[in-house]
Amino acid sequence: MTTLVGRQARVIEWGDCDPAGIVFYPRYFAHFDACTALLFQQALGETQAAWAARHGVIGIPMVDTRAQFTTPCTFGDQVVVESRVAAFRRSSFQVEHRLLRADGVLAVEAWETRVWAARHPDDPARIRGVAVPAAVVAAFG
Repeated sequence: MTTLVGRQARVIEWGDCDPAGIVFYPRYFAHFDACTALLFQQALGETQAAWAARHGVIGIPMVDTRAQFTTPCTFGDQVVVESRVAAFRRSSFQVEHRLLRADGVLAVEAWETRVWAARHPDDPARIRGVAVPAAVVAAFG
């Protein structure tokens, strides 16, 4: 388990909402993706493009995700997303997100499995998981 927890304040925008006036569930995943990118930027001290180039990878694609929705959010809601890497494995890692409304009520919990991915050496059109560098793991505490 890592100790670094990223917190990002966000506002639910009109475009996040469905005709019922609540957040359309895929929009939560867009928020979580942005928060994962910010978490890595905070830990590694550089943008995703910069650290990916430095480590010779294309990025951290998601290979599995799930979420539990407990309380709806609506247009204009102020929310905070708390994100952390729960576990690193050889070439993959688990990210956990908690989205809280301004009143402190937990609205969504989400879990992602992502892969530290590089181009396949035999076929550059394909990607493959490669070992997460020890320095990256260490940056998360």
